[in-house]
Amino acid sequence: MLCRKGAKMVLLVTGKCETGCFYCPLSRKKKGRDVIYADEKRVRNDEDVIGEARSIDAEGTGITGGDPVLVLDRTTRYVTLLKSTFGEDHHIHLYTSLIRPAAFKKLENAGLDELRIHPPIQKWGKLERTHLRKAVERTGMKIGMEIPAIPGWRDETIALLKYADAIDMDFVNINELEFSETNWRTLRTRSIDVKDDISSAAKGSAELALSMLELDVSIPIHYCSSSFKDRIQLRRRLMRRARNVARPSDVITDDGTLLKGIIDTKNSHKVIEMLTSKFLVPPELIHLDRDKKRVEVAPWVLEEIARKLPYDSFIIEEYPTADRLEVEREQIGARTKRR
Repeated sequence: MLCRKGAKMVLLVTGKCETGCFYCPLSRKKKGRDVIYADEKRVRNDEDVIGEARSIDAEGTGITGGDPVLVLDRTTRYVTLLKSTFGEDHHIHLYTSLIRPAAFKKLENAGLDELRIHPPIQKWGKLERTHLRKAVERTGMKIGMEIPAIPGWRDETIALLKYADAIDMDFVNINELEFSETNWRTLRTRSIDVKDDISSAAKGSAELALSMLELDVSIPIHYCSSSFKDRIQLRRRLMRRARNVARPSDVITDDGTLLKGIIDTKNSHKVIEMLTSKFLVPPELIHLDRDKKRVEVAPWVLEEIARKLPYDSFIIEEYPTADRLEVEREQIGARTKRR
């Protein structure tokens, strides 16, 4: 079964992990660091978490790391916070590579709905020596596995799926392996290549994953491709957030990014006065961005008046995420001297 669309917030409760999987894709700003992020927003307090969930109309939350079980008290507190704020229908799942039934029971008591076990790579063929069977037998939560499809690891993957089936787990999710800024060296040392020039996916990963869907087991197996996560899940999350954070002066693109007209100047109040008095721009189509020290104007308005302004003006495209990453910038009505 192929993966489905999601509308969940991703809550990274720590970047620390004891497992050390060679394919871990976590970014440098998170990997190994005890930091908290709600999607791409750095979390300083509970309001940051709740605010991010509301900004994307989150129907649930995926708690991840690092490993959330390493900071069990913090993790259970967030589960309780999310459930008390958004209600029991706010579905929460959690990823961990630590198989600790006592910790799982605390998470279940806090309100966690689903566990996704990511077995340590060195234990893929030895899961019978872990407490995984005990964890499955003693929990009322849904409990499954989530693993990458690693090229060359066919036998190990089959053994893992058959064990999950034998102990009556609820599901296995298989993801297409991807290259990232932090794992590409270790993947290359294991002779794993990218599948083409325009993808970050690993060559042979999709084929391995799809072949596992034909395995003779009763446990449901789901496959999620790299392109699906990039094109569908990310776009859906961006679109939900964009609809909530866009100002009247912004344009939401089909990709869920925002188009803005901006004027770079230190004389922001003078610019705003000019826009409203001389060009009769409605105030709701103007925004002073103090963080980025610029005046934002509806792009369709700025395109009409940019050549009449004595300031550098641009149409930019940026993500609606907390970090507001700029994708593209086009200068219009270019000036040789900024005033």
